[in-house]
Amino acid sequence: MIEQKWRPLADRMRPNNLDEYIGQEHILGPNRPLTKAVLNGSLHSMILWGPPGTGKTTLARLLANYGDNQFVAISAVLSGVKEIRQAVAQAQQNWQQFHQKTILFVDEVHRFNKSQQDAFLPFIEDGTFIFIGATTENPSFELNNALLSRTRVYLLKPLDDIALTRLIDKAIELEQTSNNSLIEFPEAIKKRLLQVADGDGRRLYNLLEIILEQALEVMEDNKVTINPGLVEQILISSPRRYDKGGDIFYDQISAFHKSVRGSSPDGALYWMARMIDAGCDPLYIARRLLAIASEDIGNADPRAMTVALNAWQAFERLGPAEGNRAIAQAAVYCAMAPKSNAVYTAFKAAMQDAQQSGSAEVPNHLRNAPTKLMAGMGYGANYRYSHDEPEAFSAGQGYFPDEFGEQEYYLPVERGMEIKIKQKLSYLKTLNQKKSSP
Repeated sequence: MIEQKWRPLADRMRPNNLDEYIGQEHILGPNRPLTKAVLNGSLHSMILWGPPGTGKTTLARLLANYGDNQFVAISAVLSGVKEIRQAVAQAQQNWQQFHQKTILFVDEVHRFNKSQQDAFLPFIEDGTFIFIGATTENPSFELNNALLSRTRVYLLKPLDDIALTRLIDKAIELEQTSNNSLIEFPEAIKKRLLQVADGDGRRLYNLLEIILEQALEVMEDNKVTINPGLVEQILISSPRRYDKGGDIFYDQISAFHKSVRGSSPDGALYWMARMIDAGCDPLYIARRLLAIASEDIGNADPRAMTVALNAWQAFERLGPAEGNRAIAQAAVYCAMAPKSNAVYTAFKAAMQDAQQSGSAEVPNHLRNAPTKLMAGMGYGANYRYSHDEPEAFSAGQGYFPDEFGEQEYYLPVERGMEIKIKQKLSYLKTLNQKKSSP
């Protein structure tokens, strides 16, 4: 059997130089600015932003190997002002006693609050240390502008299958060398591992380590083969990458929303399936569909809101299996429904006017007059009851404050039921014009 190692495989596989680093060629390829800065000894403060397992910590440690640098690491999850001060003091001591620069690596930097992030600023500016922060969250939202202005942000992408395959091959080569054995790792299992790793190098190594420890069958002549059945048991219990409330969550919800808005039922089903497969609450998707039915479909097909609401209720009554299909049905219906954001746009415009118009008085003819006093003050005077008018429309009657004038917010589109609504509004507008003409 493969010998148990006290250090995790992911840690043992960390590269020692840029040539050994796998992935992120868009920032570390030949002649890239970061590569040049590292090789020229002109390293700068930076933020490494990317999903888990894309090599942020590994890259930070690797950069410290270039030049005569000390590496100090703290985690924003476990640290506070005390640890920040200790790191600053250590960096100052390194320079004063040994004339060595310090790379201060802050993992999960987005977890520091504003004042904690601000504590780094003067020391980044005076060169006490080179600051490298790692975050899985969007720096634009989670980091102070002052910190961002003093650093450069590098986006690390999920590892592709080529990079992940190289990681597998290197790890197997290491295990074969250290244990003096031949490991037969079928391509089918390798592809399955790539699928479950989902662009996450750390997850890949953790799963591979479990496989090498538990799913092995020793054969003669030091040949080791993998048990496919045990591998599947290991992999099937590993959830996909999904961070509820984080960037990946909002990116996938955004892709789902835009697929429905863009009339792509296939795209809507794919992103819905991705989210559910990763553990998203299907009712969140149902709620988003209900919002889409109002925001992006509106009166072009008012039935969309009913369909979305029915899917929500169906899930609550049927549970995940049948309920998921009901939500999928609603997603396809909403994707194929005619689209209009006319009501959404009109309401935003009306809200803006309402906020800017102050406390404009309600015109007297629109007020109720339940008492003689109010009637004597002119409340309800000259109001025309529309049901008593031709076609139940009181042409020429105004519905806005006198000083504000009549406004036009709702502009139906030439799609779905709004075609008829637009025709009706156009006809009523003609009647108004006739009434107001001398």
